Amino acid sequence: MKVDFLGKIILGVIVLSMHLCQAQKKKKPNVIVIYTDDHRYTGIHELGGMPVKTPNIDKLAKNGVVFTNTYLMGAFSGATCMPSRAMLHTGRQLFKLKGKGRELPVDHHTMGETFQNSGYQSHIIGKWHQDRGSLSRSFDSGDHVMGIGVYLTDHYRMPLWDWDKKGVFPKKDAYLIEFDEKGKEKQRPIVKTDKRGPTGTERLGPHTSEIFARDAVSYIKKYKKRDPFFMYLAFHAPHDPRQAPQKYKDMYPIDQMELTPSYQLQHSFDNGDMVLRDEALAPWPRTEQVAKEHLASYYAIITHLDAQIGKVIAALKKTGKYENTLIVLAGDSGLAVGNHGLMGKQSLYDEDGIHVPFIISGGAAPNSGKRLGAYSYIHDIFPTICDLVQIPIPNSVDGLSMLPVIKGEQEQVREYTYHAYKQFQRAYRRGDYKLIEYVRSEGEHYKKGKFTAGSRVTQLFNFKKDPWETKDLSFLPEYRSILDSMKKEMIEKAIELKDKEGNTLGEKYDFWQVL
Repeated sequence: MKVDFLGKIILGVIVLSMHLCQAQKKKKPNVIVIYTDDHRYTGIHELGGMPVKTPNIDKLAKNGVVFTNTYLMGAFSGATCMPSRAMLHTGRQLFKLKGKGRELPVDHHTMGETFQNSGYQSHIIGKWHQDRGSLSRSFDSGDHVMGIGVYLTDHYRMPLWDWDKKGVFPKKDAYLIEFDEKGKEKQRPIVKTDKRGPTGTERLGPHTSEIFARDAVSYIKKYKKRDPFFMYLAFHAPHDPRQAPQKYKDMYPIDQMELTPSYQLQHSFDNGDMVLRDEALAPWPRTEQVAKEHLASYYAIITHLDAQIGKVIAALKKTGKYENTLIVLAGDSGLAVGNHGLMGKQSLYDEDGIHVPFIISGGAAPNSGKRLGAYSYIHDIFPTICDLVQIPIPNSVDGLSMLPVIKGEQEQVREYTYHAYKQFQRAYRRGDYKLIEYVRSEGEHYKKGKFTAGSRVTQLFNFKKDPWETKDLSFLPEYRSILDSMKKEMIEKAIELKDKEGNTLGEKYDFWQVL
């Protein structure tokens, strides 16, 4: 009798252990989405091989899955990060956003909402570029938030808000974090005499990257709930002004900087949007000295950002959360910084505007060490994460999950990519080739209902052989059939994607009034 009783106890313990083990296996992983600002694909050493130091992100890439052909679909705003973030959070393509992507309607279900509905605690830190209503409904909690009304163009004097679940975030509640005479941090309200920067240095206050990383570390250390968490960690770096502590600047002596293969003194023609804020950051022409100065500061702020990301990863490991956390790192756009004679991201060249990093890593990531060349967009990231952690993808999402590619079931889920920048530029990529078409307008066409073309330019690149897009093939006779085919297909895709609809006027469609 005693033996039978003891046997039952042992059997019960074994069964309970098996159930606990299964429950542990079924426990959904934490998810951290790290979104960087104006961070081109080659702004990570492991991805592009350029002389920028990113040891922590490099480890994420080496230990995770890297997509080598992920792109921003485009923008109808010079602030391309706004539609980029709208596409990330809704999983919707450019032509299915509301307007330019500032507002996320309630029927465009966000990533944060989706994780909330699947039992996650959703948390935001850093930059938000959409409306306040979508911000408050997407997250259960938050730390410092920026980008919702006041901007001083300074990483050391960044207007911040405390989390407000009601989503009000009034301007009067924005504040700066500065050091007092003893070097301790203090908050103070923004006043009328606070002029736009950049004027801050590391002696004035903490850098935005430091603030946001510190918030993330604190959240990870304090998080004790049984539900998994979803964290959206949106750094403002390496967006200009390209400020970093002096020790990071010292890593990149200006006279030792190597310019990229696509560096030019000046862009070869008017691409339609040459006079705007980003292009005003440097004088024309972009001499080698000017380009090296900007590239040095770009690399410095990236390396400083990388160090802060390293702190977040270290906190995950120290708290034992790393093994059950999926880390997704992506950039919102490319950035020229001297490429093709440009400074900003208002173009459809790869590194200058649309080619971004997309890395899936962390202890919960599958297939470590893979590099996948499948075409993907930023709006494919949302459904991919959902599939990876096995939560439902909302019906409002039209991005495609990359899980079949990760599993090795498919090589591609897309056969081409299509891109648009305002009414000035369109690009189409298929196979080895990429077509870019430009239209520069003249006259007050919105008022008169007419579109007058000032110039039209065509470019064709073999981006497999020429990834920096330095050799235009469009005028060469041997590429005439390829060019004609690409042009025809571009128009077909424009109609399919609703970029071209009859004679409709408006910012999206004026391009097609001429081409």
